[in-house]
Amino acid sequence: MTPSPTLQELIKEVKGDASGDEALVQLSQASKTVNDLEQVGDALLGHFVNQCRQSGHSWSEISRALGVSKQAAHKRFTSDPPTFERFTERAQSVLINSESEAHRLGHGFVGTEHILLALFDVPGGLAMRVLDEVGISKSMVEEQVLALIKRTSASEGGCLPFTPRAKSVLSESVAVALDLGHNYIGTEHLLLGLFVDENSVAAKVLQQLGTSQAVLRDRTVELLAGHGED
Repeated sequence: MTPSPTLQELIKEVKGDASGDEALVQLSQASKTVNDLEQVGDALLGHFVNQCRQSGHSWSEISRALGVSKQAAHKRFTSDPPTFERFTERAQSVLINSESEAHRLGHGFVGTEHILLALFDVPGGLAMRVLDEVGISKSMVEEQVLALIKRTSASEGGCLPFTPRAKSVLSESVAVALDLGHNYIGTEHLLLGLFVDENSVAAKVLQQLGTSQAVLRDRTVELLAGHGED
């Protein structure tokens, strides 16, 4: 079995990737490295949890293998998304395109950051108009994403697992829609749902670019006053 990197190896990697020797610069790089490892770790566990479920193993068996409670395992790795009939065509396109974004960046998983990037690829989507209103472009988002997660060679295709955080966005988008009194899930609800976890890459990127869920929600409500569902 290939051994996991040791602490000293990770320290060496962080120092090598950091843009300088100053302590805060290296701390910032260490944060990016840890976030990268967490994203890959989430995707890795999600892949094998899905494999166990497809093999017929129960959540009780899976939770014992993970060393956590059944409730904790089910909450983190449940793959039961809202019925896609409630998602608009544009919102469904975002979810499909998010996998393409992950492939394009050479990432072996679909995270919240890929959903955010995919929001820019749906013409006429309300989320894209909201982001434009607050001065955020796809190139700005991609730059921030790549500062947190390294780009690798673009992959050739194939199904990629959604991280638990990315899956949570789907459920959270339903809650956002209900809160706004809507009976559909559009691109705007996916955008606001990206803040379900403030430690997700998408939430961090949006915050770094100077916006928040409250700001985006206000702009969404304003634009919805003159437009239909997206």
